[in-house]
Amino acid sequence: MYNKQSLTIEEQIVQLINRGLVITDSDLAFHFLSHISYYRLAGYWWPMQSEPKENHVFKTGSRFEDVISLYNFDRELRIIVFDAIEKIEISLRTKLIYHLSHEFGPWWFQKLEIFQNVPEAVKTLAVIEEELARSKDIFIKSHKTKHKDDLRFPPSWKTLELTSFGALSKIYGNLKNDVKSKDIIAKELGLVNHTYLPSWLQSLAQIRNYCAHHSRLWNKNLPGRPKLLANPPFNWITKIPEEKEMHMLYIHLCCMKYLLNIIQPHNNLKPQLIDLLGKYPSVDPNALGLKVNWQNEALWK
Repeated sequence: MYNKQSLTIEEQIVQLINRGLVITDSDLAFHFLSHISYYRLAGYWWPMQSEPKENHVFKTGSRFEDVISLYNFDRELRIIVFDAIEKIEISLRTKLIYHLSHEFGPWWFQKLEIFQNVPEAVKTLAVIEEELARSKDIFIKSHKTKHKDDLRFPPSWKTLELTSFGALSKIYGNLKNDVKSKDIIAKELGLVNHTYLPSWLQSLAQIRNYCAHHSRLWNKNLPGRPKLLANPPFNWITKIPEEKEMHMLYIHLCCMKYLLNIIQPHNNLKPQLIDLLGKYPSVDPNALGLKVNWQNEALWK
């Protein structure tokens, strides 16, 4: 039975000190702990603790200042990643609307016959319907006013502007493999055909949600596993992470960079990451899975 009681901030500080965390400025620690919860910061000091972790004893030399530095690094990292994914999301949305509207008409997303898993498509439509019902966007309100008797959703170029990246990735992945647009979109994004893109989008959608909810990316065991091409048509990496490293952020950053190089050829993802790592020299790049000389790979040049 769980029987721990809540601690005051002063008690939290005493507990950390008793466990071996060096806190030289209690007032500063109080300030941070009053604005960032103890449990949120615990994700950053967890690697600083000795085995077995259940004892919560910090390794010699572990400092509260380093915990805050990691926290700030991760916060700025999420901003960079979120910005990159935004560009990918908008590109995917644009391509879905354009190509599928030409192949199947403006209401293609309501044509259940073009999807592999119909129950899943129905669930996605229910989510879209909720998003439409909540929408305060003028273009949606105007459409409903002008077309009261049309019981269909607004056409894809209106409806899908409200759809989340997660829903968009599900829509794309659920399209039947003989849908021409599915391969066209993958090819335009440099992934040759529909075999690879769904796993990339799923991984990026998960990471986007972590960013949106301010969850930790640093030293995170990411659930997604992007399916990699053997010989991508555009610049890629020569040092492929091993299977045991595929849960780390680096391979996902590589996928983002690959897509961005097509969507926005002169993107600044590389200098942003280099500047961030330079700003926080105490942060171990290995916690992100970054390879030695990663910045010199053809993908990142």
